[in-house]
Amino acid sequence: MIRLLMVLLLIAAGARADDFGTYAFTQRQGAALPLDAVVTDATGLRAPLGKFLAQRPAILALGYFHCPNLCGVMREDLFNALGGTGLTTPRDYTVLAISIDPDEHPADAAAAKADVLARYPTPGAAEGWHFVVADAPAIAQIEQAVGFHARYDQSLRQFLHPSGLVFATPAGVVAGYLLGVGYPPGDVAASVARAAQGRMAAALPVLLLCFHFDPSTGRYTLEVLKLVQLGGVLAVLTICGMLVLLHRRSR
Repeated sequence: MIRLLMVLLLIAAGARADDFGTYAFTQRQGAALPLDAVVTDATGLRAPLGKFLAQRPAILALGYFHCPNLCGVMREDLFNALGGTGLTTPRDYTVLAISIDPDEHPADAAAAKADVLARYPTPGAAEGWHFVVADAPAIAQIEQAVGFHARYDQSLRQFLHPSGLVFATPAGVVAGYLLGVGYPPGDVAASVARAAQGRMAAALPVLLLCFHFDPSTGRYTLEVLKLVQLGGVLAVLTICGMLVLLHRRSR
């Protein structure tokens, strides 16, 4: 229901959504990940991306570790959802939290991983949840493969990018997406299961962006909140319209 509402909001928002559409995921089910792209994990190990997949279904969470907005929320929602899936890592899946900021270092990945492990103590997580950084060319390869669009805004001093998860097969092929934030454990488990079987799954075209600085308050906010406000108005109008129709029918 929430996803459907977001779709309706984007349609109703029209031109405003078009302004941000360039930052939405381009869903590329069937695309091959660049398994030879070199990344560095929280321990300082430099290795090809394929090594961290380890021939298991993978959940890719692209963002950055010093993000002031949704990246942390996205990761928290993911790890919170994984606790309710009944899946075991690294036996059933692996997680790749990939920094899109080439200026972040293994120490940043290590701090982010330590924080997550402290708040979500999970057997096998130290081996199955990988927090990695990479140089700009490797990041670009990964972003291109999964259809992730981002750029750094100097005025905002942050990256403009979408929010969501990418699921890959054990062979390193993009299988599907869960977009936005707030992932039900059942959806995560189903997406992992499909990826494990090599099946492709489409996702709803939800656009949730991880940026926007509000100079009037000096706080980072989400532009999507404006769409949610619009959604409240649309919901009220829809309910009123239904009540009018029911009243006419009763008469």
